[in-house]
Amino acid sequence: MSDLKSKFLEVYNVLKSELLHDPAFDFTDNSRQWVDRMLDYNVPGGKLNRGLSVIDSYKLLKGEELTDEEVFLACALGWCVEWLQAYFLVLDDMMDNSHTRRGQPCWFRVPKVGLIAANDGIVLRNHIPRILKKHFKGKPYYVELLDLFNEVEFQTACGQMIDLITTIEGEKDLAKYSIPLHHRIVQYKTAYYSFYLPVACALLMAGEDLEKHTDVKNILVEMGTYFQVQDDYLDCFGHPDVIGKIGTDIEDYKCSWLVVKAMELANEEQKKSLYENYGKDDPACVAKVKEMYNTLNLQGVFEEYESKSYEKLINSIEAHPSKAVQSVLKSFLGKIYKRQK
Repeated sequence: MSDLKSKFLEVYNVLKSELLHDPAFDFTDNSRQWVDRMLDYNVPGGKLNRGLSVIDSYKLLKGEELTDEEVFLACALGWCVEWLQAYFLVLDDMMDNSHTRRGQPCWFRVPKVGLIAANDGIVLRNHIPRILKKHFKGKPYYVELLDLFNEVEFQTACGQMIDLITTIEGEKDLAKYSIPLHHRIVQYKTAYYSFYLPVACALLMAGEDLEKHTDVKNILVEMGTYFQVQDDYLDCFGHPDVIGKIGTDIEDYKCSWLVVKAMELANEEQKKSLYENYGKDDPACVAKVKEMYNTLNLQGVFEEYESKSYEKLINSIEAHPSKAVQSVLKSFLGKIYKRQK
């Protein structure tokens, strides 16, 4: 795996160099340095799971050793997924007014960056078709790749929209938060780009028709929902040093799985306390909400959800006719089951 990761990072440097010398724009030294620093700060810093999954999945689908060119192309597509993620995160952190990401200040919080980060997000997004054009233009699946990235970006932006408009100040009513709403936000905001997109890239490289793989998409979207519930849980119960960020879901009035479950389980008095304290940027209020989560044993409720979800996903995966596809899906599930960050 470390070999694969170092190969993957080598490809990042190749792609970055190509983008910094893109003939479509006449860079000055200043602008080239800005983009160089912006890319290094935002693109390669995470766990890289989404990007590496493209290569893993493609290997499993092919069932044989990959040629150097195939490895390079799978890495390039993996980086396109990571670029998309970086674009979302740079803008998301501004919208959420977050402070840290991956253990460092959010990009817009870096001195002299500020609102320039909004344009940097647009630049990141526009790097994707540049990479695809340079390396995939002659491929039979080129148009499908462009379509795939466009559609997944649209779905993610719409998921972000429902997340944001659900939490608009004046409409603070916890009763609106429900499991179906939570699933809807998660499906669009996270599951398509984090789970379906890497596997869809691998399927296209392997010559598959995505129309014939809606069952795979459905399983991956379910997996993405499970992943986001874990994320909601870790936002509150994970340690900031381990997860790399300070959770702010309670302060941000997020439609988190935890608050939805708390509202389901709480008695009238507890609900009243949640109404009074949830969504307040005050450490005392946050502490009261966390105390309530403990009283309602949400850690136990989460553990039960986790084991049931795992069982359901395994059953769906084992019902798939292709062993290669099963191995791709199981490899994905193995990476996230009982994760701590």
